[in-house]
Amino acid sequence: MAFESFSAFLAMEGHGPYVWTCYAVFVVLLAGMVFWSAKRHQATYRMCKRSHDQQARKGQAKPKAAATFTRVEISQD
Repeated sequence: MAFESFSAFLAMEGHGPYVWTCYAVFVVLLAGMVFWSAKRHQATYRMCKRSHDQQARKGQAKPKAAATFTRVEISQD
């Protein structure tokens, strides 16, 4: 698809405002999600580190297992 000039490219035969608005919204949302994810990651890391430090101070260096698994024998009679 070839345009006669850069201004024709920006106008995109009348569809330019819609197209460029969509691109702008996408970039803003993507940047927001990256920023939010980084902040959430930092908060989760700090929470885990704080929990680990509290357990270490209590003398529980090893955290307890979250679940246990029991072998079940199944007979096929």
